[in-house]
Amino acid sequence: MAQEQISVFDMFKIGIGPSSSHTLGPWRAAQRFVQKLVDTAVFESVQQVNILLYGSLAKTGVGHGTDIAVLLGLSGDDPVTFDVSQVMPKVDRIKREGKLVLGGSRQIDFSYEEQLLFLFDQSLPFHPNAVTFQAFLNDGKAVSETYYSIGGGFVVQENDSETVLSEVDLAFPIESAQQLMSACMRTGLKISEIVLENECAWRSEEETKAGILRIFQTIKECIYKGCHTDGVLPGGLHVERRAAKMNKRMLKGREYNNYETWIEAIRQGGRDFGYILDCVSCFALAVNEENASFGRVVTAPTNGAAGVIPAVLQYYITFHDAFADDKVIQFVAAASEIGSIFKKNATISAAMGGCQAEIGVSSAMAAGALTECLGGSQRQVLMAAEIAMEHHLGLTCDPIGGLVQIPCIERNTMGAIKAITAAQLALQSNPDKAKVSLDAVVSAMWETAQDMNVKYKETADGGLAVKVPLSLPEC
Repeated sequence: MAQEQISVFDMFKIGIGPSSSHTLGPWRAAQRFVQKLVDTAVFESVQQVNILLYGSLAKTGVGHGTDIAVLLGLSGDDPVTFDVSQVMPKVDRIKREGKLVLGGSRQIDFSYEEQLLFLFDQSLPFHPNAVTFQAFLNDGKAVSETYYSIGGGFVVQENDSETVLSEVDLAFPIESAQQLMSACMRTGLKISEIVLENECAWRSEEETKAGILRIFQTIKECIYKGCHTDGVLPGGLHVERRAAKMNKRMLKGREYNNYETWIEAIRQGGRDFGYILDCVSCFALAVNEENASFGRVVTAPTNGAAGVIPAVLQYYITFHDAFADDKVIQFVAAASEIGSIFKKNATISAAMGGCQAEIGVSSAMAAGALTECLGGSQRQVLMAAEIAMEHHLGLTCDPIGGLVQIPCIERNTMGAIKAITAAQLALQSNPDKAKVSLDAVVSAMWETAQDMNVKYKETADGGLAVKVPLSLPEC
């Protein structure tokens, strides 16, 4: 039986906010559809394209930028390289002119109001996040494909496996935390080292490390930009950006001129508990304010939870003097393995499991990674990940206005702080005496997800989402 194989670059993807499942996934689905038209030699015959959004993609699609994502994807733009400052201008132009340049080369008529349909009362059984693309050809025929955005930027079709099937021989095939622990005990390798060994099945170790550092470069740029950008977030909630003001207050006039000197300026503020809490919160807010503004972020493992791992990594770099490539690579590699266990055995999609599947998973990933980097044993790493998820079980996804802002942005600060606390608890504990295993909490999380009412799964139909009207001037 084929096993799911997940690379570190599946868990960490460079993209554009605000949502991995509602923005990055549909964007990739649109790209796949265009490629399908090219591969079947009908691209030049396309006269019209319709887009049908179902379930959660329909209900929170506007707030999550799903409409924007599919239009840019159909236009041939890529979320990794597209200029984020041109996101809204290009979409506004498509709406205004009624023209879509399919695949970047074939111009067709397009009506946003009539050809992009939000089917609020329809949901497909395979997965709540479904999008259908229909292409009508000049010979009267049509091509239709349905894609499912299953979380973290992963996209599948119903006739695909929901997993990535075995294509390479991994040194350490891992499906569970127990298997991971067995591999570590058998070899003496750290979890991050297991990951790097497996990555060699796809590419050289040098290429993997270079790729992780590219991910880190995007994280650095995102945090730094978010900590230096004022203003109000788009979408109608009028949420004021806070990271820049917090950063200014924390630094108290200390001078710097780039990311590196900024880190030194932060360190000069000392190690007071309250100060460190402010710093971690500021780092997380910065990322998710960028995410909410259609900025470039890294799915970690999702966009809605994109601030947790960067905030904890930044904490490690800043307050443990770990600004070194090998430390960053170790952190990211260890985090990815924890995340892959949740992806394989539960879900990282809020539309399937609520916010426990996003903030909870990212907090577990960050806790495990930090524990390893601070010298914890493999068992302590798994213990830290378990503690972090245990205290996110049942967390709902109820975004006000369907926007990835309230409570999403602040939840990243909570996830980061919980991750650091979980790491410290694990480092001060004997994991042999732990009563709950990581596999057990993954199973509990998945059962909780299945039992959770659908209105708490990224639909904006329950919880906080129905308590605060979108028209409120401040929240």
